[in-house]
Formats: sequence, structure tokens, C-alpha cells
Amino acid sequence: MAINTDKNVYTVVFAAVMVIVVGSVLALTASGLSDKIKENERFEKQQNILYAMGVNENVDEGTVNFIPADKVEAEFTKYIKEQLVIEGDKVTPDPNAYLINMKKEVAVAKSGGTPKLPLFVGEKDGKKFYIIPMYGKGLWDAIWGFIALDDQMVVQGVYFDHKGETPGLGANIKQRYFMDDFVGETIMAGTEYAGIEVAKGNNDPTNLIKDDNEVDALAGATITGNGVSAMISETMNLYKDYLKTIRTN
Repeated sequence: MAINTDKNVYTVVFAAVMVIVVGSVLALTASGLSDKIKENERFEKQQNILYAMGVNENVDEGTVNFIPADKVEAEFTKYIKEQLVIEGDKVTPDPNAYLINMKKEVAVAKSGGTPKLPLFVGEKDGKKFYIIPMYGKGLWDAIWGFIALDDQMVVQGVYFDHKGETPGLGANIKQRYFMDDFVGETIMAGTEYAGIEVAKGNNDPTNLIKDDNEVDALAGATITGNGVSAMISETMNLYKDYLKTIRTN
């Protein structure tokens, strides 16, 4: 017997079936996309950490070139020898330390709690690098990055990024020429963990002086630069007790 498609019951059942089918398809699609998004986020963090310690595909002067996504996990395993989580005076190895959300942990610290702070120990060409994640505030929104130090607290490399800084101005914190200026700078001022100031009117615009705790500011990006300065200073304050245990100078 043929189905009477004019009846209201048929319409309701058909609609219900379609809702279930479409909902299932969307759920499966979302699940697949979620896994891909997490994978991309993992690769990006690994690329950023490696970039800060100088493992990248940069050529001469010019643009930022990361290790490709299809190679980054192997390179991360090759160069990152330890992943640590610092929680108060406790330091624990953790192979997933790079997945810690620094935004959350910085908020914990600012509220008076004890944050879980990731730190990565890298090795390249017989040299150790201590790579530290950072999180702060620019002009419009969040800024973040990684800073790589040697055991004398000299910067070996940095990587910065942002969510919404002004194109051509504050957004230039992720340009290579700005990040390269930090290499060779010390975060120490005497015995203090002072960080590095992005200084407008710096007396060393070519960045030849490396013990002044300053790099030249970006044109038209004073507030973003101040945010970078504050981010580095606050990060050093969070990590200084551990850094004292590895400092050799």
C-alpha cells in the first residue's frame, strides 16, 4: 500500500528523521574538524618553540619560515630534550607541558594562586636552550610568544604573535626584523631579572649594545611595545626562582 504523504503524521516523521540524519552528519563533521584543529594547534606550538631556539627554515634576512607541519613533530622530538612543569618549588617532567594554557596560568598567578609553568630544554649544536612561553596584553587584545635563554640569561631567540594588533604597526611584533633585535640581549640588570624594554627613543637604534636591556621600539606602536616589555618582565618574575638554579654567570 502506498504511503499517504499528505498526512500530517508523515510530515512530522519525515522532518524528525531528517533532523536526526543532518544532526548526526554535523556532529561527525564537527568531531573531525575538532581533531584537526587540535592537531594544528599542537603543530603551531611546536613550530613556535623551535623557532625561538633557532630551529627554523629562515634564509638570510627576510620573512619568518617555520619548520613545516609535516616535519615539526620529528624535529620537536629531536631538539627538545626535556619538558618541565614548574609549580611553586616543585619541578616535574611532563611530555605534554607544551599543551599547558599560559593564558590560564598567568591569570592564576595574578589572582595569587600557584601557576603551572611549562619550560622546555632544547639542545642544538652542543648548546642548551631554556625556552619559556609568555602571555600578555597588547593595544587591542592578547599577545604571546616564547623566549629562549642560555644559562647566562642571554636571549638566543624569541617568537611573538598577537590576536588583533594594528596591521603595519603593532602587528609588526611578529616580523623577523623586530624579533631578531632581541638576540644577544641579556635579561639581567646586575642581579635583577629585569627583562627587556621595547624603548621609544632608544639611543641604540641599530641594536649594537646588548647589555642595556633595551631594543628599539616599533614606529607607531608604543602601547603594543609597552605590552611586549610588560609581558617579558612579568614572565621573568614568574620564572626567576627556577632560572636562578640554572644561571651560571
